[in-house]
Amino acid sequence: MTQHTTEPPTSALDLAEEFLDRTTPLSRIRNTLHRYPAISPAIVLVVAVIVFGLLNERFLNPTNLSLITQQVAVVGTLAVAQTLIILTAGIDLSVGAVMVLSSMVIAQTTVQMGLPAVLGLFLGLVVGMAAGALNGVLVTRLKLPPFIVTLGTLNIFIALTLLYSGGATVRGGEMPELLTWTGAILPVFGVNITVGVLMMLLLYVVVAYVLHKTAWGRHVYAVGDDRESARLAGISVNRVLMGVYLAAGAIIAIGAWIQIGRSNAASPNAGADLNLDSITAVVIGGTSLFGGRGTVWGTLLGALIVGVFRNGLALAGLDVLWQTFAVGVLIVVAVSVDQWIRKVRA
Repeated sequence: MTQHTTEPPTSALDLAEEFLDRTTPLSRIRNTLHRYPAISPAIVLVVAVIVFGLLNERFLNPTNLSLITQQVAVVGTLAVAQTLIILTAGIDLSVGAVMVLSSMVIAQTTVQMGLPAVLGLFLGLVVGMAAGALNGVLVTRLKLPPFIVTLGTLNIFIALTLLYSGGATVRGGEMPELLTWTGAILPVFGVNITVGVLMMLLLYVVVAYVLHKTAWGRHVYAVGDDRESARLAGISVNRVLMGVYLAAGAIIAIGAWIQIGRSNAASPNAGADLNLDSITAVVIGGTSLFGGRGTVWGTLLGALIVGVFRNGLALAGLDVLWQTFAVGVLIVVAVSVDQWIRKVRA
């Protein structure tokens, strides 16, 4: 007589495994990090500040802290634009090149053509948004991968910058005061910050509000999480993506203005590493490269982490190559942690 054994349904087994998995301390940590992506970079930043402060007493000096915040201003601004694009599961390798092109248009139109500073800034904004629109059209209409699109436009924008500027740098002393105003120093609690730093922080506040308090922001997350599901839910995916690339272009143009004030010049050779630095800040800040998860506040923490590491290692006497090595290790660790967090069961 054959004896039949009754096994529980597969779904029941899955539910039991999921329940047991969630009861382990490691899984609870993973669930928490999945819900609050900014926790990881916040912990890393606090630990880094404490360690570098103990290693070198000059690190926590107000003058040095001022230098870190000023260095972070440009990368932090570009990282806002990069965050919007990465949230949609894209990536933009051209942000630095667009920023340089916008800065040269701003400077050249005011100095060489004699146009008012306000008009120069407006033209820089137009250039930034036009560059974003070009990337957006190639991604949405031709269905090309964002990586390939922005790799191509990176070279296009670099070439246009050199053709337009003739390779010449425009000095801050030649420009109207409004263009270098973002580099003006403001003392805050003993730390000298610039107008550009305040503009960067204002951008974070505005973008954070838009992403979390508006329908458009929720659509950005939905598109990044699952594009097909977003389409079936009635979201115009192409419209959302175009909006993201246009917004990113406008933010990059603001970054160009901050860069002019920061360096007191507009150079066609500036910002060579800003593309990778902006991606680094976003990834370290907890935003998933696969889209749909992350916050701009995490990106700000990521930008600060990069600034703190570079500054702290420099004070420790390490060569620039080892500073770059350390940032590379941070990226690998951040992506590994993101992969681990994404395994959480919804």
